[in-house]
Amino acid sequence: MPALLTRLSSGKRIKRPLSALVTFLGFMMAASFGAEARTIRLVALGDSLTAGYLLAGADAFPSVLEKALRVKGLDVAIENAGVSGDTATGGLERLDWSVPDGTDGVIVELGANDALRGLDPMVTEKALDQIITRLKARNIAVLLAGMLAPRNNGEAYGKAFDAIYPRLAQKHGIALYPFFLDGIAGDPKLNLADMIHPNPAGVRVIVERMLPVAEAFVKGLLPR
Repeated sequence: MPALLTRLSSGKRIKRPLSALVTFLGFMMAASFGAEARTIRLVALGDSLTAGYLLAGADAFPSVLEKALRVKGLDVAIENAGVSGDTATGGLERLDWSVPDGTDGVIVELGANDALRGLDPMVTEKALDQIITRLKARNIAVLLAGMLAPRNNGEAYGKAFDAIYPRLAQKHGIALYPFFLDGIAGDPKLNLADMIHPNPAGVRVIVERMLPVAEAFVKGLLPR
């Protein structure tokens, strides 16, 4: 291309008609810009922490994360597929209709209700494993958002539950954000009165801490 431009600027005659050259260059530029402009489509598959329990839609995790990623210059759209009260098994049961065709990546935030109810960690892990396996089979990337069990469930339960997420991330070779509630758990200023669900300020802290991982995840989905 530099040689071609040099020949144009030098005034030397080029055998190919200029109109054809302009058409060719326009096509190439359009194709290039079209690839760059494609919106990366994500789904946040989760429970009430994703849904935005008692929050306005604009204050829910998917919306706040989408805005933060766009500020970073990333063209993303994040669908809120959070269902309050959902367990990992519940997320598995609705996986196909919650994650439509054309989805590039899924942020899986499930397991908090499993831990709160003291469900068998093996059941939780099996459901999450199947979710990840099925998404990967559809060529959909996964960012796994980890959860920690409440300490009042006992030490043995905590160890068994907490190990689920890093083990699955290693098994499937997927991105992991170790603890979704990092930085806000137990802080009354960042949670609603129930001390379980984040308030708008809490959601912003979650997004701020998770942003580097989410940004790297999205960049890995960009056309090369």
